[in-house]
Amino acid sequence: MTALVLWDVDHTLIENGGVSKETYAGAFELLAGVTTSHKARTGGRTDPEIMSDLLRDHGVDPDAFAADKVREALVGSLESRRSRLARKGHALPGARAAIDALSRIHGIVQSVLTGNTRQNGFVKLDVFGLAEGLDWECGGFGFDAESRPGLVTVAQRRATTRYGVVFNAENTVLIGDTVNDVRAGVLGGAQVVAVATGGDDIDTLAAAGATQVLPDLTDTGAVVAAVVATVRHKE
Repeated sequence: MTALVLWDVDHTLIENGGVSKETYAGAFELLAGVTTSHKARTGGRTDPEIMSDLLRDHGVDPDAFAADKVREALVGSLESRRSRLARKGHALPGARAAIDALSRIHGIVQSVLTGNTRQNGFVKLDVFGLAEGLDWECGGFGFDAESRPGLVTVAQRRATTRYGVVFNAENTVLIGDTVNDVRAGVLGGAQVVAVATGGDDIDTLAAAGATQVLPDLTDTGAVVAAVVATVRHKE
């Protein structure tokens, strides 16, 4: 089989222990020069969307800051909290085993689809030993598209160029934990294996259009079977 598996990061592979919201607050402070009085609204959205809303919530015009400046603030904010992330967060049970098991299947390429910057997505997984086994050259990251569904297309294009295989809706699988993740796959052109490790339960994820839904990643065989069945279902 040939498949592109795109992993969401927060609440799918790791729990960040609140450090993600702290990172957005820190980035805001670096940009605006004042402390936050409102919390970032996250949940399967992209960094540009989250930061634009956070700035607006504080009466600051997002257009006052170039994208590169916002990205730089986000990267610097998380880097300064790397040790705090290690203390407060953790890898979700089964995450490492699932990545390893899929890596052993010939033809499967694994990467990341996240609203975070590439650097911050890497840091979040690297801190917990999950970055290895994922191809960071063919994912979709926060500043690659204006909305999350657009990141799917970016990742498919990068993987197609890198591996010389066409990746499309028939052989791309997005693994995520929120309704927004499911919608990103449905609208962006991917099948979705959802895991109920975030705020949305199994029934909600299924109703949103997930092809397969699992309670979590602890059953490695079930994760692999869900990915394989999803791809074969579309062949």
